[in-house]
Amino acid sequence: MYFGTGWSLVLFSFPIRSRLTIHTYYDQFVPQVTLATRFFTWMTSLMIATSIVMLISEWEHYWWAPSAVLAGVVAATALTMAFILPLNKVMAARITDPAVLDTTLRRWMALNRVRVALWTVQWLAMATYFGIVLGR
Repeated sequence: MYFGTGWSLVLFSFPIRSRLTIHTYYDQFVPQVTLATRFFTWMTSLMIATSIVMLISEWEHYWWAPSAVLAGVVAATALTMAFILPLNKVMAARITDPAVLDTTLRRWMALNRVRVALWTVQWLAMATYFGIVLGR
């Protein structure tokens, strides 16, 4: 879900940034991000728990896959909590200065590209794992 959501965001949502204004960004951004944050909060907890279970169960053979996923989830979560959520709060407070909106959106998108890269590494680790295990 992270992989698809992230790449959809980068490919289809980021290009509309130039059309967002102080009058339009809130309705097109804040409610969606708020709902996504709520959903991915419990999804992240589930991913961490299942990565730990898989790490324990695959310790002797394929420990690298759940380790990569766990490291990616932890890194993406830390990035989100430290840098992205504060920007979400700024945008939720209704930005009134176009320059502040532009700067905030640019920073938010740059950080999300990093997060999508982390999600991609997680996906590649699991896809490789399943390819190896199912290919035996």
